[in-house]
Amino acid sequence: MVKAREAKENLTLHASAPINATLADGTKVELALAAETFTAISAHLVAKTLGPVKRALRDAGLAPSDVDGVVMVGGATRMPQIQKAVAEFFGQPPLNNLDPDQVVALGAAIQANVLAGNRAVGDDWLLLDVIPLSLGLETMGGLAEKIVPRNSTIPVTRAQEFTTFKEGQTAIAIHVVQGERERVADCRSLARFEVRGIPPMAAGAARVKVTFQVDADGLLSVSAREENSGVEAAIVVQPSYGLTDGEIARMLRESIAHATDDIAARALAEAIVDADQLVAATRVALAADGDLLEPPARQAIDDAIAAVTRLRDAGDPTALVAAVEALNRMTAEFAAQRMDRGVARALTGRRIDALT
Repeated sequence: MVKAREAKENLTLHASAPINATLADGTKVELALAAETFTAISAHLVAKTLGPVKRALRDAGLAPSDVDGVVMVGGATRMPQIQKAVAEFFGQPPLNNLDPDQVVALGAAIQANVLAGNRAVGDDWLLLDVIPLSLGLETMGGLAEKIVPRNSTIPVTRAQEFTTFKEGQTAIAIHVVQGERERVADCRSLARFEVRGIPPMAAGAARVKVTFQVDADGLLSVSAREENSGVEAAIVVQPSYGLTDGEIARMLRESIAHATDDIAARALAEAIVDADQLVAATRVALAADGDLLEPPARQAIDDAIAAVTRLRDAGDPTALVAAVEALNRMTAEFAAQRMDRGVARALTGRRIDALT
């Protein structure tokens, strides 16, 4: 390893580097490594380093042309092939007038000086911390709904409204997760808590506002409040606790590698949730007001329900969505009849002047 490093450093300034070493078995190696050979055998590693650069630009919403200058950090950036790759990618040569071994240390020293209160007049140094992985919660179908996307600057507060899935539901379970995948099973579970005491309402009538707040120390507070009744609950967690930089990088790599599969899985799960909700609501309506339908109309709706049920577990989101849309169309007239009956019941026995 020592000889290899010496050869690499030698090739920074020379066209070839001698390697003289004695292996563990006593074999002596004497050869010259040409710069062209070293460039060829390290090309895949140089290309690999551009992957994180592209992701960082994508996350920031920038193009290579938007970058004014590139500062090289770390001794390996002295390698000509790395400087060439960076120059070609950004369309400009990197800034190599600073010692790459000292850049990080100098930046840390400057920031420490600012934090100590030694800010000079005109200095505008600002160090921003960001969330390394998205924070969200579990929704129906085992899906992860992202509330605070990764790379959000902290402190940050984000909120989103959710609702109930079942008739008369009086509690909601909140499952806080972390990660970039679409399914909860592929994310990291952070915490669970419940909001209880929600007044019984029709499915979808409750309004539960879930708020995520991350403070400057990275502490996450999650609160949930049902807006109609005022009942609420909250929990505090440490999102980054127990996660190493390597694990964060692995989770990001997995999200990229499985992006296509995750999108397909989410589409299917969402279609199944919509199907279950519509079938359940239709069956409740039929039980309450099925007498409004003539036998042929009732049979058509039953057939449409059967089609949705049959396709639910077939694994084809397109076919399932089409079946759900067909059931929606089939029940449109029935819904209008139920509304007319409801209005008639509400008005029966009441004076017109009492309604004004």
